[in-house]
Amino acid sequence: MLEVAAKARLGSFSLDIQFEVEGGGITALFGRSGAGKTSTVNVIAGLRRPDSGRVALDGDVLFDSTAGIDVAPERRRIGYVFQEGRLFPHMTAAGNLAYGMRRIQAPDRSVSFDHVVDLLGLRGLLYRRPADLSGGEKQRVAVGRALLMSPRVLLMDEPLASLDAPRKGEILPFIERLREDLSIPVVYVSHVIEEIVRLADRMVLMSDGRVAAQGPVEEVMSRIDLQPLTGRYEAGAVVTALVSGYDRDYDLTHLTFAGGVMQIPGIEVPVGERLRIRIRARDVALSVTEPTGLSIRNVFAGTVTDVSVDGAFADLVVDVGTPIWARITARSLDELKLAPGARVFALVKSVAIDGRSLGRRGRPIERDI
Repeated sequence: MLEVAAKARLGSFSLDIQFEVEGGGITALFGRSGAGKTSTVNVIAGLRRPDSGRVALDGDVLFDSTAGIDVAPERRRIGYVFQEGRLFPHMTAAGNLAYGMRRIQAPDRSVSFDHVVDLLGLRGLLYRRPADLSGGEKQRVAVGRALLMSPRVLLMDEPLASLDAPRKGEILPFIERLREDLSIPVVYVSHVIEEIVRLADRMVLMSDGRVAAQGPVEEVMSRIDLQPLTGRYEAGAVVTALVSGYDRDYDLTHLTFAGGVMQIPGIEVPVGERLRIRIRARDVALSVTEPTGLSIRNVFAGTVTDVSVDGAFADLVVDVGTPIWARITARSLDELKLAPGARVFALVKSVAIDGRSLGRRGRPIERDI
């Protein structure tokens, strides 16, 4: 377990955080630019000394202002992947990877060179120098170098921020494989919601140097009160669904979740896999009567549980077995007489599901959805 509690004054900015990261998987630090995400991971890594607080990893105290403990960064065994790869330009990819491994004594190594090379698809890049690598390839080597330090936790500070869309698409599957293949906990910094939904198991939502909320991604993203921090335009619910079938005639994938069965454009995921999907509030329409004769394929009966009005718009949380959001006009809210407790039908267009943020969660131990 990673335990973080720290206070620091950084010029006019004040950091005051407290959270825990349990077990493996990916924990996202999410928030707008200037929220304090990078300062937080620098405190964990030992690159920034807080004014007060305590940082511990699996019971090993790394920093404690009261006890006067401040373990040097190189002795914390924490891997760090920056926004840019920061590879040694005079070394080949293999040399950069070996540099990370050489810093750890053989008895303490938890991953092998070949395992990391195969996991990140680096076999064909080993004898090329950074100048001959694409941005995505550089980041994969940087991740490999950090992993070969056999870290107890891996910090990733917006590792995709400097990449264009094709390069992001290249590296995202490899980061997913880290979660599935290794037991190393990852703290992943991002302000891009698609990355969080696709990759993270848990999230710590930050604002103005404080922790505003923390918990499973589905739980935090479903809270309407956090909409100003999670993003109004991209706001919506996150749900986990089981790939339950495929319609070859129309190239549609069937997803079973707590609200029923949803159809989305065909994706290359085997039946039995779990996916996390994001249903944006602006892509959900509401009806007070059961609709017929529509092109919309996904209709779910539910109950309004929460309403928030902001000017011309209203956001509603609808419980269809799991919470989803709908954004409608305030006028529609009044005309349909919608309030908590109202029975409605939520309509979701199949083509509205964002394929870029579909996150694979593996096969369930039990078919509980």
